[in-house]
Amino acid sequence: MTYGPAHLLPGEQIRITTNPDTEPFWQAAKEHKLTACQCGECDKFRMPPTAVCPHCGSREKKWPALPGTATVFSYVVCNKNPKNGEDYVYVPVVVDLDGAPGARLNANVTGVDADDVHIGMKVSVVWTDIQDNWVLPNFQKA
Repeated sequence: MTYGPAHLLPGEQIRITTNPDTEPFWQAAKEHKLTACQCGECDKFRMPPTAVCPHCGSREKKWPALPGTATVFSYVVCNKNPKNGEDYVYVPVVVDLDGAPGARLNANVTGVDADDVHIGMKVSVVWTDIQDNWVLPNFQKA
């Protein structure tokens, strides 16, 4: 089956919730800055962010700026909009974030035919406005 161009889900259909552990990520995204939670003690990255480092037990966190590039770790091609069931091609991906070893992020990919997405593909961040004045990082072929 040939799918055609991958689209991003419409921003008005996406709503997020935050908590004290995720808020710095979302605040950085509002400024079009990509970051990931890094332990303030052992320097290991973790995404999604958690209150306690699973490696050393520290509660200390850092939020370094990342280059905004990544590599596709996994993906799936979807051909129905999850909100209304209409035909709509989008490609959810899990990416390994450059500059943050061990940190993975769930997003969508755009700017490429869905059939051309592959594991190992290099991608760069694009920013999508979503509900409640938040901004979502997605990715396009680098």
